[in-house]
Amino acid sequence: MNEEPASRSVSRRNLLKRVIHGLGVTLALGHVIPRVQAEERDVSKSETDRLIVHVVRPLDAETPVQEFASYLTPNSRFFVRSHFGPPPAELLFDPNWRLRVCGMVDRPLTFTLKELKQCEEVAVTAVVQCSGNGRAFHRPKVPGVQWERGAVGNARWTGVRLRDVLAEVGVQAGAYHVQFQGADRPVVASVPLFTRSIPLEKALHPDTILAYEMNGRPLPLLHGAPLRVITPGWMADSCTKWLTDITVQAEEAQGYYMQTAYRVPTTPVEQGTAASGQSIPVEAMVVKSLVAAPQEGETVKSGPVTIQGVAWGGEVKVAKVEVSLDEGRTWETARLVGEDHPYAWRQWQLVWKAETAGTFTILCRATDARGAAQPAATPWNPSGFLWNGWDRVTITVAA
Repeated sequence: MNEEPASRSVSRRNLLKRVIHGLGVTLALGHVIPRVQAEERDVSKSETDRLIVHVVRPLDAETPVQEFASYLTPNSRFFVRSHFGPPPAELLFDPNWRLRVCGMVDRPLTFTLKELKQCEEVAVTAVVQCSGNGRAFHRPKVPGVQWERGAVGNARWTGVRLRDVLAEVGVQAGAYHVQFQGADRPVVASVPLFTRSIPLEKALHPDTILAYEMNGRPLPLLHGAPLRVITPGWMADSCTKWLTDITVQAEEAQGYYMQTAYRVPTTPVEQGTAASGQSIPVEAMVVKSLVAAPQEGETVKSGPVTIQGVAWGGEVKVAKVEVSLDEGRTWETARLVGEDHPYAWRQWQLVWKAETAGTFTILCRATDARGAAQPAATPWNPSGFLWNGWDRVTITVAA
C-alpha cells in the first residue's frame, strides 16, 4: 500500500486539533494530540500489514515469528486481539476519562489518569499471550481464531501497582475477587460484555499493574489505551484493555466470558467431544518455546547454522531449552542469551553444524525451573487453549 501523502496526514492532524479545541480541552493538547497521532499510526494499514491478519473486524492479527529475534516486540508488530474492537479513540483520550473503583471497598473512588499517576510508577517486562495461541495445531481442529505461533509478544509495561490503587479505596473483609470492565462494546446489545475477574491474591501481587505505557510510549489504542491491566505470567484474557471499571467482590465475575469462555476442563476430555464436568478459568501460562530463525521453508548453506528463538514460563523462569534435528530422538541444550527478567521470555541460540544436504525439521522444547517441560503435543481441549507442543520448523540444507 502506498504511503499517505504528507499533506493529507497534516490536514488530518489539523482537523483533530480543531475538534479537540472545540471540545474545550486546549490545555490538554500537549497530552492528547501526540497520543491521537500515535493511535492513527497504530491502526493504519502501513503498520498492521506487518501482521498476519486472521479477522479484519475486529482486527485479530498475529506477529510473524521472525520478529521474535528482537527481545522486545515493537508496538506496531505486537499481536492484536479483541472481541469487539477498540472503543472510539475520542472517548478514551478525552481528558474527562475516569477509572471507577467500587464494590466491597471502604471508599469508592473515581480516578483521572493524572491522579493515578500520583501512585509510584513501576515497570515490568512481561510476555502477553492469547490463550488460543497455537489453537490451529490442535487435532481435531476446534472453533475459534486459528492462531498459529505469533499471538504472543514481549513488552516493557509501565504503570502503577493495582494494589496501590486498591489501598486507596480500602478492600473489605470477605472480598476475594477483583472484576475488570473495559470500554469496548459489542455491536449487538444482546451480546455479553467482555467482563473478567482475577483472584484478590493476584490483584494484590506487587507485579500486577495498571499500565499506561508500552515499550516506553503511551499505550496504543489497539493495546488498551489509555489504561489496561497487566497480570504478569497469566494469559492475556486477564489483561483487560481500555479499563474503565474495577469492582471488588466476593465471587468470580459472572457472565459468558468468565463462566463459559476462557475455561479449561479439570480432567482430560475425549478428543472431538464437548466439555462436560468441572472446569477452571484460564490463568497462568505454561512453559513454551519457539524457533524464530531459520524460518519455515528457508534454505540454508551447509556449515554452521545459528538456530535461535525465545522461551517463556509464565510465573516460572525458563531453566533450559533443547533442540532436536532427528524428530526428538536426541536433544542438544541451547544457550540462553540476553536479558533475564521473571515474566519475560528468554532468548536462546544453538549453532548447528549442517554437514549433509537435505530437508531437516528443527524441534525445540523448554523446561521451567520447576521441571515442567513442553510435551510433544498438548492434550486436546474443546477451546484449543494453552497449546505448548514442541515447535517445528522445516528447512532445507543446500548441497
